[in-house]
Amino acid sequence: MQRPISLSLPQSPTLSTGVKVKVVAFFKTFGTLTLLLIALPFNALIVLISLLWGIVRSPFTKKVVVAAHPQTILVSGAKMTKALQLARSFHAAGHRVILIEGHKYWLSGHKFSKAVSRFYTVSAPQSDPEGYIQALVEIVKKEKVDLYVPVCSPVASYYDSLAKPALSEYCEVFHFAPDITKMLDDKFAFSDRARSLGLSVPKSFKITNPQQVINFDFSQETRKYILKSIDYDSVRRLNLTKLPCDTPEETAAFVNSLPISPEKPWIMQEFIPGKEFCTHSTVRDGELRLHCCSNSSAFQINYENVENTQIREWVQHFVKSLALTGQVSFDFIQAEDGTVYAIECNPRTHSAITMFYNHPGVADAYLGKTPLDAPLEPLATSKPTYFIYHEIWRLTGIRSWKQLQTSVTTLVRGTDTIYSLDDPIPFLTLHHWQIPLLLLKNLQQLKGWVKIDFNIGKLVELGGD
Repeated sequence: MQRPISLSLPQSPTLSTGVKVKVVAFFKTFGTLTLLLIALPFNALIVLISLLWGIVRSPFTKKVVVAAHPQTILVSGAKMTKALQLARSFHAAGHRVILIEGHKYWLSGHKFSKAVSRFYTVSAPQSDPEGYIQALVEIVKKEKVDLYVPVCSPVASYYDSLAKPALSEYCEVFHFAPDITKMLDDKFAFSDRARSLGLSVPKSFKITNPQQVINFDFSQETRKYILKSIDYDSVRRLNLTKLPCDTPEETAAFVNSLPISPEKPWIMQEFIPGKEFCTHSTVRDGELRLHCCSNSSAFQINYENVENTQIREWVQHFVKSLALTGQVSFDFIQAEDGTVYAIECNPRTHSAITMFYNHPGVADAYLGKTPLDAPLEPLATSKPTYFIYHEIWRLTGIRSWKQLQTSVTTLVRGTDTIYSLDDPIPFLTLHHWQIPLLLLKNLQQLKGWVKIDFNIGKLVELGGD
């Protein structure tokens, strides 16, 4: 690993470290912006050819679909690919889509999609809950919205639940009540509820003090444990350090390095070796109307539908027992004996919904009230989805012929999640407008970042959203 640039300045060690961090942040950000600038002409050419091709073939393509009962649908989370996917699905079915996002992401590249009729920004709900709710109400009234589908961040999901009573006077809100959202989003509370329903979950303990882990008798356990923040943590969620460590001292040092407190509790969860899966489910009155399942990993950016009957039955049992209406996603581990364990639940849209990019029934799964014979799943003809810039970055880590073959196979078999021949502009504006403007802001402040998440459309930062 390259060592940070060292500057010999007659300053205190603390200030010197701060200077080093800023210098590294500058070169990292400036270098990334340079690479994006180099790629700009190639992507602009792809988008231009796509637009010209669309003009040429327009006389020979089908007319725009007009729904029997067209609705105006408000979709939040404009910076994220999953919001773009839902906007495209609703638009393709003949509905009108309004897209919204927080003021910080006014630069959303997805607002340039042909699927989007209007775009608004609203205040951050955690800093101004009342202003956030009032802004939603005003947009709903102004645009005569029929349905609000939150594609919310982990932070916003609870505030969208708080907004539900006020919004329900003017439109349907496809989201959970506050108490349900709070329970689903709390890893420990969710685990308790699932266990009470007779569903399989790992053994878990709520941790409010590091000493609880240090004093824990691991000798009585057959499996290792991992620690996860109950509140969403975009960086530490990828840390899967197994407990106990090799020595009690290492265990204590690791646990004491984490921000565990009664105000910010963590969960110590049994680590079950096995295959990881992630799911997205759209449910109405306890009915599973749309469902997909994909192999998963800690930083998930590739999706390919897999059939797993046990997982689907687990989800069906859970959502039916609670009569849920909304969008819910789960992380599962399937142990070697075939048992599936739900690791956690997120009461919001999962990016795996991008696997429905060519499915004509998505809008009806959200809007329809008639029960379905079976939940919709991605079409057999749908390709695995990926994010081209993440795949290109992975090429820099290839060290063998086998790894190269795997990367090439991924690109050939799959399809980019953002690019669409019928709607190519977001492919350009996400990569060369939204992300560069976020990078320029960090460059101006000489602020560091961990990585770029093109899927979520943001820079992953310590303490970020």
